[in-house]
Amino acid sequence: MSDRASTARVAGDVVLWVVQVLLAAYFVHSGLSLFGDGFVGKFEKIGFGQWLRYATGALEVAGALGLLVPRLCGPAALGLVGVMAGAVCTELFVLGDTGGAVLPAELLVVAAVIAFFRRDTVRGLVGGLRSQRLGK
Repeated sequence: MSDRASTARVAGDVVLWVVQVLLAAYFVHSGLSLFGDGFVGKFEKIGFGQWLRYATGALEVAGALGLLVPRLCGPAALGLVGVMAGAVCTELFVLGDTGGAVLPAELLVVAAVIAFFRRDTVRGLVGGLRSQRLGK
């Protein structure tokens, strides 16, 4: 690998880590806010009970922490893609709020980009689980 390619790879990795840290900070804030009273009314409108608010908050905080762990950052980003896909669908089809779907859609895209560029960590985790299952 040339010095130029190596420098570009390192710069890209630094940028990706900065984005991961910023996304993690957002999801810690967002996830913890779901444990307060500010979203009770919204989750009542959704109609699945308040357990969904707590579960969503826990998933967001867990995903945020996973974004900061090198071996888990790809799977964590992939998990956050799922959480945000659920949020987008809920905003659009349950609450009928197209404006409310914009932020979760943007967060979904950022998490998907991270999951794509950290796909080696997803493969590593899946490969490790497969090896354990097969007794290797």
